[in-house]
Amino acid sequence: MKKVTRRRKAKPDHLLGIGLDNEDGHKRLTSAEEFTIVGGSAETHERATETFIKTFEELKHRGKKLQAVGMKELGEILEKSKPR
Repeated sequence: MKKVTRRRKAKPDHLLGIGLDNEDGHKRLTSAEEFTIVGGSAETHERATETFIKTFEELKHRGKKLQAVGMKELGEILEKSKPR
């Protein structure tokens, strides 16, 4: 008897940012369709949020989805998107 395998729908890629420098006791969570940022100091959390937003704006400008870019290209976009 042949075994039937069911394919699961591919889940969309999702960026996850984790801040580890929180010393004020606040619990910070920012969630969007394609990214989530957890923890961090107010400054770190804000910078990560800005970086991810700019990253997805750049992907949109390039006409690409997160699933379509390689790790190297994503790294370059993230680096370019960091607030100065």
